[in-house]
Amino acid sequence: MFLATRAPSLKTVLLATGVVLTLAMGVRHGFGFWMQPISQANGWTRETYSLAMALQNLLWGVFGPFAGMAADRFGTMRVVLVGALSYMAGLVWMALVTDPTLFVVGSGVFIGLGLACTAFGAVSGIIGRTAPVDKRSWAFGISGAASSFGQFVLMPIEQQLISAVGWQHAFFVLATVVVALMVPMAFFLREPAAVHDDGPRQSIAEAFGEAARNRSFLLLVAGYFVCGFQLVFIGVHLPAYLKDQGVIDPSVAVMALALIGLFNIIGSYHAGKLGGRLPKRYLLSGIYFARALVIGAFVLLPLSPMTVYLFAAAMGVLWLSTVPLTNGIVAGIFGVKHLSMLAGMVFFSHQVGSFLGVWLGGYLYTLLGSYDVMWGISIALGVLAGLVNLPINERPLVRGGLQAA
Repeated sequence: MFLATRAPSLKTVLLATGVVLTLAMGVRHGFGFWMQPISQANGWTRETYSLAMALQNLLWGVFGPFAGMAADRFGTMRVVLVGALSYMAGLVWMALVTDPTLFVVGSGVFIGLGLACTAFGAVSGIIGRTAPVDKRSWAFGISGAASSFGQFVLMPIEQQLISAVGWQHAFFVLATVVVALMVPMAFFLREPAAVHDDGPRQSIAEAFGEAARNRSFLLLVAGYFVCGFQLVFIGVHLPAYLKDQGVIDPSVAVMALALIGLFNIIGSYHAGKLGGRLPKRYLLSGIYFARALVIGAFVLLPLSPMTVYLFAAAMGVLWLSTVPLTNGIVAGIFGVKHLSMLAGMVFFSHQVGSFLGVWLGGYLYTLLGSYDVMWGISIALGVLAGLVNLPINERPLVRGGLQAA
């Protein structure tokens, strides 16, 4: 039931992981729409809901390496099944729990584990193992585009669900959809039992230690922290920021977040494609520098629906275009045997940044009454990440006279 007699085709893997990523990332990108109705219904400040979102992102990162280890050792299918059930439980929890501490902790654990088992880290291993080396970066780009498609399609649906059936029932609907679609897709991700060649073998602990001592890996980790900080702050707090600035029509925020998803399809796909031809470290640096410029322009220019849409389109191109490049660098340096675990290690840094971005946004807003400081921090970190990625060495490691495969 859990093992296949032969490896799935690349087309099957991309389609199945595409559906899983579409749901996993599409649903979580819309959580910002629940900030105000849940806070108002329970009498909370924005900091409480922000803390819940922050803990989700942090635990997503904490669980990520372990979900990756499990996917590399026991198969992606099992991990995705666990993730689908946990994701469903988290959505139901958010709909029913009114105690702030239980809400924060429970949603953090369930959604965090669900995302760790269904998002990029968990599925990157099977994509990397299935795709030929010359198509690996492109395949990662396809998976990034699928997650972006989910954001584009599901965010307007989520907003309409909240308006049509209320915020609680909207969670119930999404929980049902997640299980109904993710579980069947998981069975297309069965792999045959691992077959070891006669080359140098490496344990999980050895792979972990090797990466932790690698300078380029640590630089990649540092840059990915900034990626998480910027994206989750914008994704969760942008609707509230626009309303604070007088853009009271909720459709503007919905359209902006949907545009991010739409243009992210373009950005992720072409980043993966370019990553197969150009140095990935330079592409990553360019993305981070460009983000700093786009955010700076957004803050300084007069705010209107048009500038919001232009900001969303520009950020969309840059949004998850870091993912295929980052995973491509990891696979290129270390090989694919422990790719899910190593991708999870890098993604942990991303999620630490996400935790700080979403929580600090709520905390500073409560303290200062505006998001101005957060925008400034986001710009400065973008410049720093651009510089950090420049010296990364993408060449494969050599172990015992053999290159990483």
